[in-house]
Amino acid sequence: MKRLGKYTFTFESAPAILSGAGSVGKAEGEGPLAHEFDFINENDGVGASTWEKAEASLVRQAVTLAIDKARLTPAEIDVAFAGDLLNQCTASTFGFRELQIPLAGLFGACSTFALALFMAALFVDGGYAKHALAEASSHFCSAEKQFRMPLEYGGQRPQTAQRTVTGAGACIVGAKGTGPRIVRGCVGRITDMDVSDPANMGAAMAPAAAATIGEYLLDTKTVPEDYDLILTGDLGSVGAALMRDLLRSDYGCDPGAVHNDCGLMVFDAKKQDVHAGGSGCGCSAAVFSTKILRELSNGTLSRVLFAGTGALMSPLTTLQGESIPCICHAVELAGGERRL
Repeated sequence: MKRLGKYTFTFESAPAILSGAGSVGKAEGEGPLAHEFDFINENDGVGASTWEKAEASLVRQAVTLAIDKARLTPAEIDVAFAGDLLNQCTASTFGFRELQIPLAGLFGACSTFALALFMAALFVDGGYAKHALAEASSHFCSAEKQFRMPLEYGGQRPQTAQRTVTGAGACIVGAKGTGPRIVRGCVGRITDMDVSDPANMGAAMAPAAAATIGEYLLDTKTVPEDYDLILTGDLGSVGAALMRDLLRSDYGCDPGAVHNDCGLMVFDAKKQDVHAGGSGCGCSAAVFSTKILRELSNGTLSRVLFAGTGALMSPLTTLQGESIPCICHAVELAGGERRL
């Protein structure tokens, strides 16, 4: 059994991340990570006639560049795992439409990229793929239109709300290579703390993050200080604080010194009107596929636990007054050729 403890999977071959690429919109390109991204589009329309088509263009930008960086062709990708926030994974479907890569669509809301990395590593470690691709995307305007109101409505957003990142990130996972290794992973469980406000997703997702990270630490017999970075997907300022409180109270550990959140990294909250930070599938995908991957590759980071969080609501369940079930998937990464 390739299992460790109750919830954790061990990837015995430690698949390598061969390359990564991130494409973002205008606001993200004005944030503190602007120098990290591969594509910064001049406007969120990305030259397309609809927001959904714009997001599909972001997908193609990130995917094709990641494949090029790995010195591969689309025909050499055995399987792709990808997803987004839209109904029927529209951005992924149309983004991959012309590439002719075998596609397994995923939905984990904002946890999708962590889940895609897990699935890519699982297929490579199991010998089912030589090269697997992990990708996720989101778009501020397409998400607002689907989950809340079209931007033309001009609705006011509370301070607990997060801005959906306009961006996409893609990584190529391979059986052989010199890049950072994916050594372990964990598929999360649904948590639901009866939060029903779609403008406060950080509070809804925090218990899922705490549960997955806490159980992962127990399974691996590690503590936060064993990691250079514990990276959550997009809890934002509200969710990140709540998650740390829950880990202290429920698991007796404090990740504060090594914890960061992609939703807090992608924007400058003091200069940009993003309220509680960034969110969306493209948030962690774009941040991980650029900044984090580069720091794992150059030795700045040696051991990272990446935990992507997702609020599994839909427009229909919100209108029906349902609470927001959430989930968190995690993968552990080791820099360079390091293996555990």
